[in-house]
Amino acid sequence: MKQTYIEDIASHDGEAVEIRGWLYNARSSGKLRFLLVRDGTGLIQAVAFKKDLPEEMFNLIDQLTQECSIIVRGSIHADQRAPGGYEMSLQYIEKVGGAVDYPITPKEHGVNFLIDHRHLWLRSSKQHAALRIRHEVVSAIRDFFNQRGFINLDAPIFTPAACEGTTTLFEVDYFNDKAYLTQSGQLYMEAGAMAFGKVYCFGPTFRAEKSKTRRHLTEFWMVEPEVAYMDLDGLMELSEDFISYIIERALENRKEELKTLERDTSKLENIKPPFPRITYDEAHKLLIEKNFNFRYGDDLGAPEESAISESFDKPVMIHRWPAEAKAFYMKRDEDRPELALGMDMIAPEDVGEIIGGSQREDDYDIILQRIKEHGLPLEAFDWYLDLRRYGSVPHSGFGLGLERTIGWICGTPHIRETIPFPRMMYRIRP
Repeated sequence: MKQTYIEDIASHDGEAVEIRGWLYNARSSGKLRFLLVRDGTGLIQAVAFKKDLPEEMFNLIDQLTQECSIIVRGSIHADQRAPGGYEMSLQYIEKVGGAVDYPITPKEHGVNFLIDHRHLWLRSSKQHAALRIRHEVVSAIRDFFNQRGFINLDAPIFTPAACEGTTTLFEVDYFNDKAYLTQSGQLYMEAGAMAFGKVYCFGPTFRAEKSKTRRHLTEFWMVEPEVAYMDLDGLMELSEDFISYIIERALENRKEELKTLERDTSKLENIKPPFPRITYDEAHKLLIEKNFNFRYGDDLGAPEESAISESFDKPVMIHRWPAEAKAFYMKRDEDRPELALGMDMIAPEDVGEIIGGSQREDDYDIILQRIKEHGLPLEAFDWYLDLRRYGSVPHSGFGLGLERTIGWICGTPHIRETIPFPRMMYRIRP
């Protein structure tokens, strides 16, 4: 009999099928046995009547333990009371692999215990739901850019220089030379934009931040588009279209997973363009009105981001920042040279920044001066300066943190649950 996946079970109503998976849970009632079986695509309840099975096979059911691997066969019929709306009348069961003393039981466990057993915790319903939503978001990200004619261009993991400041670099020995794990693929995407017009990279990035907050990982995924001939206003429009598309896809295709996570989707349904836009000056004024002792020119911390987001029911874009708070590559505002043409998107519901981007400085002499002012090694930026030497144009790009975005969609309190195997300041196993 050919294997059937639980996610396709609706098309097999009234048929006999074989499901290969694991025992999620089991209970008994007299001469009845109820087995909740999972196969990675869903859950289905298999009901065994003692009279329908050989005695040896029926007795085997009582010996099965949580997460042992099994093959079950039986006929499928609709039953709205059952998980997923369908039930199997069990006709055959085979034990494939045992699972003695499975460590994650239905009782409450501490977070450290669960993270230590992350390789097994992935099997639980809420973790499963969050990572299926991650899959949907990743797919939506690629679809959005591919449909708009962007070229996916892979950036290197080893880099010779910093992009986002030298204090958060992971240094590695590179054949008796120094190299660093990438903080961002942005500089390489700028080269790509000059070659292809509009590009994006999507992959892991690394920040050696000594932070233990619920918003930070030392290894996380980022998607970074870069577009030639795009200014800051065009970038903000692209970013709000992008976020709206991702949210729409998750709501459309992951209803069951969001329900498993008990997510209030009404807040997500409101996420449609246009998004509010405020300047840094306006953000500073708002914080002062909220009694924050916030010095003009400082970057926003988590408390400030949360306070600002409370005033909006959509992501808010804060643009035109004091240049001293931003990176060397950001272009300055012609009318107010002390301001950088950068923007951050702050998500609602106390999520914080999910996008950071800017219009890039396209003038050779100015970018050279900025590199020197920031004390960066010129030899590491030879190739980057070439982009301003040969056919420079205005261009812009942003980076979106995947895990924070998924955490927002899922309503997950800590982003460690939005990546299969989180890497944090004190966590590198499993």
